[in-house]
Amino acid sequence: MTSQSPTPETINRLRGAVNPSYALLAGVQLGVFTALKDGAMTAQQIAVNLAVHAGKLEVLLCALVPTGLLQLESEKFSNSAEADSFLVRGLPGYLGDGYENTASERWTAILRTADSIREGTAKAKMDYVNANEEELNAHYQMFFDATQARGRSLAARFDFSDRRRLLDVAGGTGGLAIALTAAYPNLSATVVDLPSVTPTTQRYVDAADAGGRVKIVSADVIAGPLEGSYDVAVVGAFLPVISVADARRALMNVGAVMEPGGDIYISDTGTVDDYKTSPPEIALSSLYFVNAFDEGGPKTESDRRRWLEEAGFENIQRLPFPEGGSIMVARKSG
Repeated sequence: MTSQSPTPETINRLRGAVNPSYALLAGVQLGVFTALKDGAMTAQQIAVNLAVHAGKLEVLLCALVPTGLLQLESEKFSNSAEADSFLVRGLPGYLGDGYENTASERWTAILRTADSIREGTAKAKMDYVNANEEELNAHYQMFFDATQARGRSLAARFDFSDRRRLLDVAGGTGGLAIALTAAYPNLSATVVDLPSVTPTTQRYVDAADAGGRVKIVSADVIAGPLEGSYDVAVVGAFLPVISVADARRALMNVGAVMEPGGDIYISDTGTVDDYKTSPPEIALSSLYFVNAFDEGGPKTESDRRRWLEEAGFENIQRLPFPEGGSIMVARKSG
Protein backbone atom coordinates (compact mmCIF):
# COMPACT_ATOMS: atom_id res chain seq x y z
CA MET A 1 0.00 0.00 0.00
CA THR A 2 1.49 3.36 -1.03
CA SER A 3 1.12 6.44 1.10
CA GLN A 4 -0.66 9.36 -0.47
CA SER A 5 1.58 12.27 -1.43
CA PRO A 6 0.88 15.51 0.43
CA THR A 7 -0.72 18.41 -1.40
CA PRO A 8 -0.13 22.14 -0.78
CA GLU A 9 -3.71 22.55 0.46
CA THR A 10 -2.86 24.52 3.59
CA ILE A 11 -0.31 26.69 1.80
CA ASN A 12 -2.76 27.57 -0.97
CA ARG A 13 -5.52 28.28 1.54
CA LEU A 14 -3.30 30.64 3.53
CA ARG A 15 -2.10 32.38 0.38
CA GLY A 16 -5.69 33.30 -0.42
CA ALA A 17 -6.74 33.97 3.16
CA VAL A 18 -5.90 37.68 2.88
CA ASN A 19 -8.37 38.28 0.04
CA PRO A 20 -11.55 38.50 2.19
CA SER A 21 -9.80 40.93 4.53
CA TYR A 22 -8.74 43.16 1.65
CA ALA A 23 -12.24 42.99 0.19
CA LEU A 24 -13.72 44.18 3.48
CA LEU A 25 -11.15 46.97 3.69
CA ALA A 26 -12.06 48.22 0.21
CA GLY A 27 -15.76 48.02 1.03
CA VAL A 28 -15.25 50.14 4.14
CA GLN A 29 -13.02 52.65 2.35
CA LEU A 30 -15.55 53.10 -0.46
CA GLY A 31 -18.57 53.28 1.86
CA VAL A 32 -20.32 50.29 0.27
CA PHE A 33 -22.11 49.18 3.45
CA THR A 34 -23.25 52.70 4.28
CA ALA A 35 -24.65 53.07 0.76
CA LEU A 36 -26.77 49.96 1.35
CA LYS A 37 -28.16 51.04 4.72
CA ASP A 38 -31.63 51.72 3.30
CA GLY A 39 -31.99 48.51 1.30
CA ALA A 40 -30.92 46.44 -1.69
CA MET A 41 -29.43 48.02 -4.81
CA THR A 42 -27.89 46.88 -8.07
CA ALA A 43 -24.18 47.28 -8.69
CA GLN A 44 -24.93 50.13 -11.10
CA GLN A 45 -27.06 51.94 -8.52
CA ILE A 46 -24.37 51.59 -5.85
CA ALA A 47 -21.72 52.81 -8.30
CA VAL A 48 -23.77 55.92 -9.09
CA ASN A 49 -24.31 56.53 -5.36
CA LEU A 50 -20.57 56.27 -4.69
CA ALA A 51 -19.42 57.89 -7.97
CA VAL A 52 -17.15 54.96 -8.82
CA HIS A 53 -16.56 52.61 -11.77
CA ALA A 54 -19.49 50.19 -11.95
CA GLY A 55 -17.68 47.26 -13.56
CA LYS A 56 -14.84 47.19 -11.08
CA LEU A 57 -17.20 47.77 -8.15
CA GLU A 58 -19.26 44.75 -9.18
CA VAL A 59 -16.18 42.51 -8.81
CA LEU A 60 -15.75 43.75 -5.24
CA LEU A 61 -19.43 43.33 -4.42
CA CYS A 62 -19.40 39.75 -5.67
CA ALA A 63 -16.25 39.06 -3.64
CA LEU A 64 -18.00 40.32 -0.50
CA VAL A 65 -20.93 37.94 -0.94
CA PRO A 66 -18.99 34.76 0.05
CA THR A 67 -17.63 36.60 3.10
CA GLY A 68 -21.21 36.75 4.41
CA LEU A 69 -21.20 40.55 4.69
CA LEU A 70 -23.25 41.12 1.52
CA GLN A 71 -26.16 39.16 0.08
CA LEU A 72 -27.16 38.92 -3.58
CA GLU A 73 -30.68 38.26 -4.83
CA SER A 74 -32.24 39.16 -8.19
CA GLU A 75 -29.13 41.15 -9.18
CA LYS A 76 -29.44 43.34 -6.09
CA PHE A 77 -26.93 43.49 -3.25
CA SER A 78 -27.86 44.05 0.39
CA ASN A 79 -26.08 44.14 3.75
CA SER A 80 -26.08 41.20 6.10
CA ALA A 81 -27.41 41.86 9.61
CA GLU A 82 -23.81 42.08 10.86
CA ALA A 83 -22.81 44.61 8.21
CA ASP A 84 -25.91 46.69 9.00
CA SER A 85 -24.97 46.73 12.69
CA PHE A 86 -21.24 47.42 12.50
CA LEU A 87 -20.28 48.78 9.06
CA VAL A 88 -22.80 51.58 8.47
CA ARG A 89 -21.12 54.89 9.20
CA GLY A 90 -22.99 57.03 11.71
CA LEU A 91 -24.45 54.18 13.75
CA PRO A 92 -23.27 53.67 17.37
CA GLY A 93 -21.75 50.28 16.62
CA TYR A 94 -19.70 51.42 13.62
CA LEU A 95 -16.30 49.70 13.46
CA GLY A 96 -15.16 50.83 10.04
CA ASP A 97 -12.64 53.47 11.15
CA GLY A 98 -10.98 50.96 13.44
CA TYR A 99 -10.78 48.42 10.62
CA GLU A 100 -9.16 50.93 8.28
CA ASN A 101 -6.57 51.91 10.83
CA THR A 102 -5.94 48.31 11.81
CA ALA A 103 -5.10 47.63 8.19
CA SER A 104 -2.79 50.61 7.83
CA GLU A 105 -0.90 50.07 11.10
CA ARG A 106 -1.15 46.43 12.13
CA TRP A 107 -1.00 44.76 8.74
CA THR A 108 1.98 46.89 7.75
CA ALA A 109 3.71 46.01 11.01
CA ILE A 110 3.13 42.27 10.61
CA LEU A 111 4.89 42.36 7.24
CA ARG A 112 8.09 43.08 9.20
CA THR A 113 7.88 39.91 11.30
CA ALA A 114 10.85 38.11 9.77
CA ASP A 115 13.02 41.24 10.12
CA SER A 116 12.00 41.74 13.76
CA ILE A 117 12.86 38.12 14.57
CA ARG A 118 16.18 38.23 12.70
CA GLU A 119 17.34 41.37 14.49
CA GLY A 120 15.65 40.76 17.85
CA THR A 121 14.03 44.17 17.95
CA ALA A 122 10.64 45.58 16.97
CA LYS A 123 10.94 46.87 13.39
CA ALA A 124 7.59 48.70 13.39
CA LYS A 125 7.89 49.99 16.93
CA MET A 126 5.06 51.85 18.63
CA ASP A 127 6.70 54.09 21.22
CA TYR A 128 4.00 55.69 23.37
CA VAL A 129 6.52 57.80 25.31
CA ASN A 130 8.29 59.43 22.37
CA ALA A 131 5.64 59.34 19.62
CA ASN A 132 4.59 62.72 18.28
CA GLU A 133 1.05 64.04 18.35
CA GLU A 134 0.29 63.07 14.75
CA GLU A 135 1.48 59.48 15.31
CA LEU A 136 -0.55 59.10 18.50
CA ASN A 137 -3.69 60.53 16.89
CA ALA A 138 -3.43 58.09 13.99
CA HIS A 139 -2.75 55.19 16.36
CA TYR A 140 -5.62 55.86 18.75
CA GLN A 141 -8.14 56.55 16.01
CA MET A 142 -7.83 52.82 15.35
CA PHE A 143 -9.17 52.03 18.82
CA PHE A 144 -11.78 54.66 19.68
CA ASP A 145 -14.81 53.02 18.07
CA ALA A 146 -13.76 49.59 19.35
CA THR A 147 -13.19 50.76 22.94
CA GLN A 148 -16.53 52.55 22.99
CA ALA A 149 -18.22 49.40 21.71
CA ARG A 150 -16.45 47.34 24.37
CA GLY A 151 -17.57 49.81 27.03
CA ARG A 152 -21.17 49.50 25.89
CA SER A 153 -20.87 45.70 25.96
CA LEU A 154 -19.45 45.80 29.49
CA ALA A 155 -22.29 48.07 30.56
CA ALA A 156 -24.87 45.68 29.12
CA ARG A 157 -23.31 42.50 30.47
CA PHE A 158 -22.34 43.55 34.00
CA ASP A 159 -24.15 45.61 36.63
CA PHE A 160 -22.29 48.77 37.64
CA SER A 161 -25.25 50.40 39.37
CA ASP A 162 -23.67 50.14 42.84
CA ARG A 163 -20.25 51.43 41.72
CA ARG A 164 -19.14 55.02 42.02
CA ARG A 165 -15.44 55.43 41.10
CA LEU A 166 -14.04 53.80 37.95
CA LEU A 167 -10.34 53.52 37.15
CA ASP A 168 -9.64 53.10 33.41
CA VAL A 169 -6.05 51.84 33.26
CA ALA A 170 -4.01 53.00 30.25
CA GLY A 171 -7.31 54.15 28.79
CA GLY A 172 -5.92 55.77 25.64
CA THR A 173 -8.82 57.62 24.01
CA GLY A 174 -11.02 57.19 27.08
CA GLY A 175 -13.64 55.55 24.85
CA LEU A 176 -14.41 52.80 27.34
CA ALA A 177 -14.82 55.24 30.24
CA ILE A 178 -16.97 57.51 28.08
CA ALA A 179 -19.31 54.63 27.22
CA LEU A 180 -19.54 53.22 30.75
CA THR A 181 -20.25 56.56 32.40
CA ALA A 182 -22.87 57.34 29.77
CA ALA A 183 -24.63 54.08 30.58
CA TYR A 184 -24.30 54.50 34.36
CA PRO A 185 -24.71 58.13 35.51
CA ASN A 186 -23.70 57.03 39.02
CA LEU A 187 -20.16 56.38 37.78
CA SER A 188 -17.36 58.91 37.66
CA ALA A 189 -14.24 57.75 35.84
CA THR A 190 -10.53 58.44 36.02
CA VAL A 191 -8.52 57.59 32.92
CA VAL A 192 -4.84 57.06 33.73
CA ASP A 193 -2.26 57.07 30.96
CA LEU A 194 1.21 58.36 30.10
CA PRO A 195 1.80 62.14 29.93
CA SER A 196 2.47 61.79 26.19
CA VAL A 197 -0.93 60.16 25.66
CA THR A 198 -3.29 62.18 27.88
CA PRO A 199 -3.52 65.23 25.54
CA THR A 200 -5.00 62.84 22.97
CA THR A 201 -7.32 61.45 25.65
CA GLN A 202 -8.45 64.97 26.48
CA ARG A 203 -9.43 65.66 22.88
CA TYR A 204 -11.62 62.57 22.70
CA VAL A 205 -13.24 63.30 26.07
CA ASP A 206 -13.92 66.92 25.06
CA ALA A 207 -15.36 65.85 21.71
CA ALA A 208 -17.75 63.52 23.55
CA ASP A 209 -18.68 66.30 25.99
CA ALA A 210 -17.78 63.88 28.79
CA GLY A 211 -15.50 66.13 30.83
CA GLY A 212 -18.04 66.33 33.66
CA ARG A 213 -17.84 62.62 34.33
CA VAL A 214 -14.41 61.56 33.00
CA LYS A 215 -11.24 62.84 34.66
CA ILE A 216 -7.83 62.40 33.04
CA VAL A 217 -4.63 61.79 35.04
CA SER A 218 -1.10 61.59 33.66
CA ALA A 219 0.72 58.76 35.42
CA ASP A 220 2.77 55.63 34.71
CA VAL A 221 0.78 52.67 36.06
CA ILE A 222 3.91 50.49 35.83
CA ALA A 223 6.13 52.81 37.86
CA GLY A 224 3.33 53.67 40.31
CA PRO A 225 2.11 54.27 42.87
CA LEU A 226 -1.31 55.51 41.78
CA GLU A 227 -3.43 57.99 43.66
CA GLY A 228 -7.07 57.73 44.71
CA SER A 229 -9.42 54.95 45.71
CA TYR A 230 -11.69 53.01 43.34
CA ASP A 231 -14.44 50.41 43.57
CA VAL A 232 -14.13 49.26 39.95
CA ALA A 233 -11.22 49.13 37.50
CA VAL A 234 -10.91 48.19 33.85
CA VAL A 235 -7.64 47.16 32.23
CA GLY A 236 -7.97 47.18 28.45
CA ALA A 237 -5.51 46.28 25.69
CA PHE A 238 -2.52 47.16 27.83
CA LEU A 239 -0.95 44.00 29.23
CA PRO A 240 0.01 42.54 25.82
CA VAL A 241 2.16 45.58 24.94
CA ILE A 242 4.45 45.33 27.99
CA SER A 243 6.77 42.75 29.50
CA VAL A 244 5.71 40.01 31.92
CA ALA A 245 7.47 41.77 34.81
CA ASP A 246 5.83 45.11 33.99
CA ALA A 247 2.40 43.49 33.65
CA ARG A 248 2.72 41.99 37.13
CA ARG A 249 3.89 45.33 38.55
CA ALA A 250 1.03 47.23 36.89
CA LEU A 251 -1.62 44.93 38.40
CA MET A 252 0.01 45.23 41.82
CA ASN A 253 -0.25 49.03 41.55
CA VAL A 254 -3.89 48.81 40.47
CA GLY A 255 -4.66 46.43 43.34
CA ALA A 256 -3.16 48.91 45.81
CA VAL A 257 -5.82 51.55 45.03
CA MET A 258 -8.80 49.18 44.88
CA GLU A 259 -11.28 49.19 47.75
CA PRO A 260 -12.19 45.87 49.41
CA GLY A 261 -15.01 44.33 47.41
CA GLY A 262 -14.04 46.32 44.33
CA ASP A 263 -14.13 44.60 40.94
CA ILE A 264 -11.49 44.50 38.24
CA TYR A 265 -12.17 43.68 34.59
CA ILE A 266 -9.24 42.75 32.37
CA SER A 267 -10.73 43.27 28.94
CA ASP A 268 -8.50 42.61 25.95
CA THR A 269 -7.79 40.10 23.21
CA GLY A 270 -4.36 39.00 24.39
CA THR A 271 -5.11 36.07 26.70
CA VAL A 272 -3.82 32.68 25.56
CA ASP A 273 -3.57 29.23 27.10
CA ASP A 274 -0.38 28.04 28.77
CA TYR A 275 0.95 26.69 25.45
CA LYS A 276 0.32 30.09 23.80
CA THR A 277 -1.29 28.44 20.77
CA SER A 278 -4.97 28.85 21.60
CA PRO A 279 -7.28 30.58 20.90
CA PRO A 280 -5.73 30.43 17.41
CA GLU A 281 -6.97 33.88 16.36
CA ILE A 282 -5.12 35.44 19.30
CA ALA A 283 -1.97 33.40 18.73
CA LEU A 284 -1.92 34.61 15.11
CA SER A 285 -2.76 38.26 15.79
CA SER A 286 0.01 38.36 18.40
CA LEU A 287 2.52 38.68 15.57
CA TYR A 288 1.75 42.39 15.77
CA PHE A 289 3.37 42.59 19.19
CA VAL A 290 6.60 41.05 17.85
CA ASN A 291 6.93 44.01 15.50
CA ALA A 292 5.49 46.88 17.54
CA PHE A 293 6.94 46.31 21.03
CA ASP A 294 10.33 45.02 22.14
CA GLU A 295 8.92 43.12 25.11
CA GLY A 296 5.23 42.84 24.29
CA GLY A 297 3.32 39.66 23.61
CA PRO A 298 0.29 37.64 24.67
CA LYS A 299 0.00 36.76 28.35
CA THR A 300 -1.29 33.42 29.60
CA GLU A 301 -4.39 32.94 31.70
CA SER A 302 -2.28 31.28 34.41
CA ASP A 303 0.01 34.31 34.59
CA ARG A 304 -2.91 36.68 34.91
CA ARG A 305 -4.53 34.61 37.64
CA ARG A 306 -1.29 34.55 39.61
CA TRP A 307 -0.76 38.29 39.27
CA LEU A 308 -4.33 39.03 40.33
CA GLU A 309 -3.97 36.83 43.41
CA GLU A 310 -0.70 38.55 44.31
CA ALA A 311 -2.46 41.91 43.95
CA GLY A 312 -5.12 40.82 46.47
CA PHE A 313 -7.94 39.70 44.18
CA GLU A 314 -10.10 36.58 44.49
CA ASN A 315 -13.09 34.91 42.77
CA ILE A 316 -11.22 35.12 39.46
CA GLN A 317 -13.22 34.15 36.36
CA ARG A 318 -12.43 34.14 32.65
CA LEU A 319 -15.52 34.63 30.50
CA PRO A 320 -15.99 34.75 26.71
CA PHE A 321 -16.80 38.13 25.24
CA PRO A 322 -19.40 38.58 22.48
CA GLU A 323 -17.11 40.76 20.34
CA GLY A 324 -14.30 38.20 20.54
CA GLY A 325 -11.59 37.31 23.00
CA SER A 326 -12.38 37.04 26.67
CA ILE A 327 -12.60 39.02 29.86
CA MET A 328 -11.19 38.21 33.28
CA VAL A 329 -13.18 39.38 36.30
CA ALA A 330 -12.00 39.37 39.93
CA ARG A 331 -12.90 40.98 43.25
CA LYS A 332 -10.59 42.65 45.76
CA SER A 333 -10.33 40.64 48.96
CA GLY A 334 -11.52 41.93 52.30
